[in-house]
Amino acid sequence: MRRFFVTIPRTFSRCVLAACVCGLALTGYAGAADAPSPVKAALQKSGTVVTLMGIQFTDATLGWAVGSGGTILKTSAGGKRWRAVPSGTTALLTGVSFADRQQGWVVGANGTILHSSDGGEKWRAQPGGTQSALYGVFFLTPSAGWAVGAGGTILHTNDGGAHWEDQTSGTNAILYAVHFVDPLHGGAVGALGTILTTDDGGKSWQSHETDNAATFFDVFFTDVNTGWAVGNAGALYQTADGGQRWIDRAMVCGKTCTRPADLVRIRFVDSKSGWIVGERGSIFRTVDAGFTWNEAPVQATKSTLYGLSFVDPVRGWAAGEQGTILQITASP
Repeated sequence: MRRFFVTIPRTFSRCVLAACVCGLALTGYAGAADAPSPVKAALQKSGTVVTLMGIQFTDATLGWAVGSGGTILKTSAGGKRWRAVPSGTTALLTGVSFADRQQGWVVGANGTILHSSDGGEKWRAQPGGTQSALYGVFFLTPSAGWAVGAGGTILHTNDGGAHWEDQTSGTNAILYAVHFVDPLHGGAVGALGTILTTDDGGKSWQSHETDNAATFFDVFFTDVNTGWAVGNAGALYQTADGGQRWIDRAMVCGKTCTRPADLVRIRFVDSKSGWIVGERGSIFRTVDAGFTWNEAPVQATKSTLYGLSFVDPVRGWAAGEQGTILQITASP
């Protein structure tokens, strides 16, 4: 398992697909703890070859994946068996968020918002009031959710999506991801180095600068103070003060690396256990709150991974190009 050490920031590279998703390579700090237990990644049969842009599991058995051509997949067997469910659209679907086992939302091109109240068996369109492409969605509860997309679009609902209101982001940049830790504190990230945070549920959003004009593809907060953003060409940033300052945590490329991979998704299960996936099937893990990151030496796929979901520190799934779905496991 290769280990990486924190260095200076990196410039951004090309964009991938209609959703403009890019890749990375990572680092940690010199003199850190030993590498965690080995990581395993096994391919699951998705039954499709379309690009899968998002995946979410609510527990070790129940999960969903979404992608191009209106694709929505569901498993009730931990990914051992996946089946397609009708979405009612052919739009590119880019994000999925379930607040519990029954209530879920999917977003995508042309302002598409879909809602399911029966665990993803049936999906109905919700009027979001926009034709802008939506790339990210997050529901904190079955009532409270946010969606982000092109032109700095941020939508918010307090009634499960029956009504969506436009929030003022203060930017025209494409926003790719949004995450909240409670009804007030959250963040959104996107193109041109855009990082936004709010402490009032999105009534107002503050923009924050980094020393890098990278495109950020994902954001995740473990508490109201600690958050992470990942992006193209290995961009990895951390905040410890609620987003006021962002510190470069990019990883060293290593002897066999020609360029950093794009980092596309980041998830933490608790304050210490985190995972990142991205370009070329790359998988990174931390067990010490991001002090060190270790690249998993698995060669399950060379496809870029766009979706990531973990149900506990050692069990998760990733999804990406050509219908790729990986089950990722590690020893406790």
